[in-house]
Amino acid sequence: MRQKVKLIVNEQEYELFIEPHKTLLDVLRDDLGLTGTKRGCDSGQCGACTVLLDGKPILSCITLACEVDGRKIHTIEGVAKDGELHPLQKAFLKYGAVQCGFCTPGMILSASALLESNPSPTVEEIKKAISGNLCRCTGYLKIIEAIQGASEQAN
Repeated sequence: MRQKVKLIVNEQEYELFIEPHKTLLDVLRDDLGLTGTKRGCDSGQCGACTVLLDGKPILSCITLACEVDGRKIHTIEGVAKDGELHPLQKAFLKYGAVQCGFCTPGMILSASALLESNPSPTVEEIKKAISGNLCRCTGYLKIIEAIQGASEQAN
């Protein structure tokens, strides 16, 4: 039996009828066409599916869409504004923190939540903030440098 849910995604409201077992990841990708949120492990281990729920990073692959009824969700598609890349996106490009790009949306959203609550994080705070996001390409150094660079640029 389908269930009615209201989701506010990237400041746009959606009303959907979904199966109660459907994950937020599936709703974002399949129902709303927001494919920037990546499907990785499907078990909450890799962070590729990270989105912000009311400003906090969550794993959308293990979150049921019906659990977030009426709440604010922010995906990578909502990071750039008016065609202008977000400072974190610019920093990821500048510092070469993007290799294959698969982890990048989750990394940027985790970093965004960190910088929103702590505009001048230490390296240890950055490492902790992105600890739930796995990257197979960069070894994290360039990612940490990019987050530091975005932080310094904002201050």
